[in-house]
Amino acid sequence: MRRRSWLRNSLEFVLALIVLKSLEWSPLPVAHAVARWYLQLVNLALPRLRRVASQNLALAMPTLTPAEQHVVITGVFRSIARVLVTVAKLPSLRRENLDRWIRFEGSGHFENALASGRGVLFATAHLGNWELSAFAHALAVSPMHVVVRPLDNPLLDRLIERRRALCGNHIISKREPARPILKALAANQAVGILIDQNASLDSSVFVDFFGLPAAASTGFARIAARSGAIVIPGFALWSEAERRYILRFDPPLALSGDSLRDTQALQSRLEAVIRQYPDQWLWIHRRWKTRPPGSPPLYEKEPVTRAPL
Repeated sequence: MRRRSWLRNSLEFVLALIVLKSLEWSPLPVAHAVARWYLQLVNLALPRLRRVASQNLALAMPTLTPAEQHVVITGVFRSIARVLVTVAKLPSLRRENLDRWIRFEGSGHFENALASGRGVLFATAHLGNWELSAFAHALAVSPMHVVVRPLDNPLLDRLIERRRALCGNHIISKREPARPILKALAANQAVGILIDQNASLDSSVFVDFFGLPAAASTGFARIAARSGAIVIPGFALWSEAERRYILRFDPPLALSGDSLRDTQALQSRLEAVIRQYPDQWLWIHRRWKTRPPGSPPLYEKEPVTRAPL
């Protein structure tokens, strides 16, 4: 990876700060409209995102018509806009106003899991509002540990991390060893991990995901087996009828201790939820980028650009 310049990092930081503050200081209906406009600009400036989403949908859900694909992809950008508004408004979220944003469903699964004393592993994804789910859980129940991949821009990373931690949540870098995660689980605490990203060939197994071989990290399954923690799929899904999110805790997944089988079980569960809410998943991510040895690439090669000096 090319080293990022100080100028690029600074410009990105200033732009992000302007975007966040413009949304943070706007009334909520205005913020949503502005965020949708921002995402439309992104859509126009980076047409490859829509191309990737279209290709992913053609691979994963081939029965969709072009018109249906368009509806899903447009929904994806609207979903990201809602997440952006949430991140901007995090400083104003309190336990007292939380029900305006989200309600909980299936909380008993978490309470029963916590009563086991073995810790709770939340399996979640870039589906719905992953930022709000952890934040809301901290405000309504108790702070938790959230495993995230640090952003490439360290200035942006610190900005977002500060907002994520306003509720008392503890941020664990995905690049760290598993020790902090295991320590939290041993203390009967909750840890949330995103499981939907493409993984590199040397740290993954290939599982069936939408009928295609997808490289998925075995880290979650190995941590679950080593810790004995209860695994609960949890997603904050947008309800158009309620005009707010529903943080849904599904029944615990019974894992076997076998990394391949358990990783497949996790991905199959995730696939089922995505099929219910296809316009809320991040189809713009090149989920099937890592291919089995000898298989041709599925995505066009990104052009090489020089980083600014």
